[in-house]
Amino acid sequence: MEKKIHVNDLGTIILRTIPRATRFTLKISKGTITATMPVGGDEGRTLAFIEENREKLLAALEKHPARPLLDESTVLQATTFRLEIFRTDRDNYYMTLKDGLLRIACPSDTRFESEKVQQILKELLEKALRHEAKRLLPDRLMALAARHRFTCTGVRIMNSKTRWGSCSSRKSINLSLSLMLLPWHLVDYVLLHELCHTIEMNHSDRFWALLNSLTDNKALALRKELKSYRMF
Repeated sequence: MEKKIHVNDLGTIILRTIPRATRFTLKISKGTITATMPVGGDEGRTLAFIEENREKLLAALEKHPARPLLDESTVLQATTFRLEIFRTDRDNYYMTLKDGLLRIACPSDTRFESEKVQQILKELLEKALRHEAKRLLPDRLMALAARHRFTCTGVRIMNSKTRWGSCSSRKSINLSLSLMLLPWHLVDYVLLHELCHTIEMNHSDRFWALLNSLTDNKALALRKELKSYRMF
């Protein structure tokens, strides 16, 4: 069972009852707090638990704010295109990607605050990011592999929400389509990072020494810069 409430300063909170839950818990994801309670749990106790943790929740929300709505005011510069969202007299959504501009058209009566509308826009943006990732990233990865004499057995584009990339023990590399939100120098940093894992399957000193040798000794600085970007 699920219910949404609004709490001053904390925003919308999802109250969720889970049969297997044994205690009250709080979780924050993309700026939204989810409070979980066991079956038969008291909503009043849950709200009291939230108040007891208010300061911690406020601090966490500051670190993990909600994503802004996608709407006509959105400014987004991806790796290969700029996003423009606009209204049109047509009664359906459609998009075009041409000359570095992704245009998403919305019906004139679109309510951008609607969760359904946000889901539609996210799916269209994801489609564009996936298209660009598949078009560009495999060849770019293989070119870097050849240049630096790495062996990569395959590459796949995924919609990972937690990792920019990963490398298997068989030297196959997965890349997140979210890479297409980064500037090219950070894209290449991630690609080289995963290629280094084809030799060093950990983050040992040898791994960082190898990655440093390929990035003009800027591996840690690039890693820090990457942390300032959010995945799609």
